[in-house]
Amino acid sequence: MNYMIYIIEDDQSISRLLKEHIEKYGLSAKIVENFENIMEEFHLLQPHLVLLDVNLPKYDGFYWCRRIREISKVPILFVSARESGLDQVRALENGADDYITKPFSYEVVMAKINSHLRRAFGDYAHTIGERIIEWEGLKLYPERLDLEFQGKTAVLTKKEAILLESLISAYPKVVNRNYLLEQMWDHTDFVEENTLNVNVTRVRKKLQDLDIKDAIETIRGMGYRLNKSW
Repeated sequence: MNYMIYIIEDDQSISRLLKEHIEKYGLSAKIVENFENIMEEFHLLQPHLVLLDVNLPKYDGFYWCRRIREISKVPILFVSARESGLDQVRALENGADDYITKPFSYEVVMAKINSHLRRAFGDYAHTIGERIIEWEGLKLYPERLDLEFQGKTAVLTKKEAILLESLISAYPKVVNRNYLLEQMWDHTDFVEENTLNVNVTRVRKKLQDLDIKDAIETIRGMGYRLNKSW
């Protein structure tokens, strides 16, 4: 399959180098042409993955991440010189799947791109039929990244779905943090510790939006487990 990567980056030298490395590995890449028509170009391209900077003309990357998430579940990877934990948390909370800081290794970027593509479309994506994972009235649809409970629905990212599926499958046991990291990322050497915490927080928030409170319990020194609290 010929995957298309959409590069939303205003530094032309970085954009060109990213495009060259992506195409060297047999993927297709398209650099944004007009920062005022990002959504129009996204619709035309129908990319399989987006590389997105934070500092962009007119609107920042957080804005465009939210806009893309309104219509698509493709993996979104931030690539930014802004290294603060707050920026990384904001990116994840706005729907991003990963955050890479500049200066970066192009090999690391390619490893992350390939990892997310495998998760979303390749070897690790489930393509036969549709699974429904149920727990205490909660229904998780991992293939379409939907969550349902008592008539209400929420949309998950791929990693949020993997996280919740792992917790449901293990219930009522505690799930180790390292196990969750391995399930959600192929290359855990490149994953910051706080990234898992952010994803857990996001899943908790989406469960709360479905009127399910305190469902994910933190077990200090071990990991997380589901807790029926309704």
